[in-house]
Order: sequence, then C-alpha cells, then structure tokens
Amino acid sequence: MNLVEHPQQILQRSNGRAFCAGGDVVAVVGAVIIGHWSFGANFYRKQYALDYLLATYKKPLISLINGVVMGGGAGLSMHAKFRIVTENAVFAMPEASIGLFPDVGASYFLSRLPGYFGEYLGLTGARLDGMEMLACGLATHFVLSKDLVLLENELDKVRTSDTTEIVRQIERFSCAAPIKLESAYARLDTINKCFSKNSVEDISLALEKEMKYKAEKWIIKAIKSMEAASPTSLKLFLRSIRKGREETLKHCLSREYIALCNILRGSISKDLWEGGRAKLIEKDNKPKWEPSNLQSVSEETVNRYFTEVDDTHWEILRLPDRPNLVDALKSKI
Repeated sequence: MNLVEHPQQILQRSNGRAFCAGGDVVAVVGAVIIGHWSFGANFYRKQYALDYLLATYKKPLISLINGVVMGGGAGLSMHAKFRIVTENAVFAMPEASIGLFPDVGASYFLSRLPGYFGEYLGLTGARLDGMEMLACGLATHFVLSKDLVLLENELDKVRTSDTTEIVRQIERFSCAAPIKLESAYARLDTINKCFSKNSVEDISLALEKEMKYKAEKWIIKAIKSMEAASPTSLKLFLRSIRKGREETLKHCLSREYIALCNILRGSISKDLWEGGRAKLIEKDNKPKWEPSNLQSVSEETVNRYFTEVDDTHWEILRLPDRPNLVDALKSKI
C-alpha cells in the first residue's frame, strides 16, 4: 500500500496486486512461539494507533482499493471517509481461521453494516468482491480500474478539503456495480435470520437448518469455514461485534487490543500458536484447536480474554482524545 499526502487530502492506493493483505502475522507468531509475546503486543499497539490516526485525521482520507484488502489492510482502509473499489477488489477478515479474531476496529465497522452481515463476514471469513463491498457499505464508490489514474489526476487538482468537491470528482468516474445473483448479500434476509442468534452454537444450528431447505453454495461455505475455524476465536468475535454496536471506534480498538494481547500471551489458549503453525509456517492446514469444539468454550473463558493482562510489562492501549473529529464511517456505514 502507498500513502500519498496532498495539500488538502490523503490518498491510499494499492501497490501491485494487493491494497494490503494484512499485517506480518508470521513474524508475530514466530515471536510468540519463542516466548516474546510482547513483540506482537507492540506491533499491534502501533498498528491500532495508526488506524485511529487515519480514522480521525482532519484531512479527508481516500482509499483506492484495487486488489486484495484483508485483516490489517482493512484497518488502514475501512476507516477512510472515501473507500473506492474496483472490479479487482477482494475483501475478507479471515482471522478466526488462524486463531485470532477480526480486529483493527472490525467490531466497529462490521457492526455498522446492514443487519447482521458483519457477523457473517467475521465468523465465516467470506470474501467479497468490489460490487458486494459497495452494496453492503464497505465501499462508498465503484470505479473501473482503467479509470483510476484519471481519477487520481483529478483529485490531485483539488485545492480544498471541502468533501463536496472531492465527491464531485469521484462521481465523475464512478459507475453502477450490481451484485451477482449468487451473492450472499442478496440473501440478507437469511443471513439476518441465522446470524442474529445470541450464540455461535445457535448460529451454526440455524445454518444447518437452512441448508436442509436451501443447499446454496454460500451456506455450505459458511458452515465449512466455521467448522474449520478456532471455536474460541469465533466466540471472541461474536462477543466483540455485539459490544461494538454500542461503542465508539476508540472503545472498540481498546477492547480489541486487550483480547488480542491475551491471545498473544497464550495463557488462556494457544490457538494462535497452533493456527500460525498449521496455516502459515508448516502449512499442513490441520490445526488442532484447544478447546476443539464450541461447547467447551465457556462464557467464563471468553470473559477472561476481555480482562486486562496481568503482566508488569503490559500496558493498555492509549489513544489520543480528538473531540473535534467524528468517526470516519459514521455517515457512510
């Protein structure tokens, strides 16, 4: 990802085939395995601070997403005032598959999507294309990739931070982007019915019940993805996004950081260690989660992840007070 600051705006754009596929999880997992969990804590503390800075920056932030945006990349781009996608855009939050959970403010921006679509994305790690991102509100505009250079040139000429002029230039190049008939977003009623349940177990049961009547591909993929993910991670995310519906971005990041540090420390569960081994290092794709099923992950265990870390070397996430700025997504999602 490249970040360019103009006199009146900040522009983020893809670098090659990807906008940003996420943080360096391999390095974090490697440090955790040899006992340096604080390396990961420091890494994510800086990342969260950057995400918050971008979300509350005075100049309008414009994300040009022409490729893959996952995990940490979502934290950099989804808090922007303008989120422009192309036909090459791919979005996903697959953290639960490696023993983490969707963070970087995901409990804020996913919880503000229509209905319970955010729960669907975070629990299944489902991928969206640019059209789907626009339809659900993760993107504000759709522009064909061939027009991005022209758009950038016009934005470079804007000499005001007035968002009206920025919108006018973007809309000169934006176009309609209807979603495909088989898109999961076209089944929002069914997604709301299933993913509005109060527990991951009930969500899974609801999906199984729907599959008996409609064996659609998105349902089959959702069930398989949740079965393969860390049970603990799934429960952490559901708790996180439900809390995020009522919280500011600052509160969401602070709460996510506490849970993340407990994961990195490995004193409650070592699912990140195992997920990193199976998915990123040895790549046998056969993680052995502990606990291995949803029923064994108690509410008490989930509560422990959201309790401040009892370690003399740990510190809470400190984000600056920015009272004159509003959360970047409030008017769009």
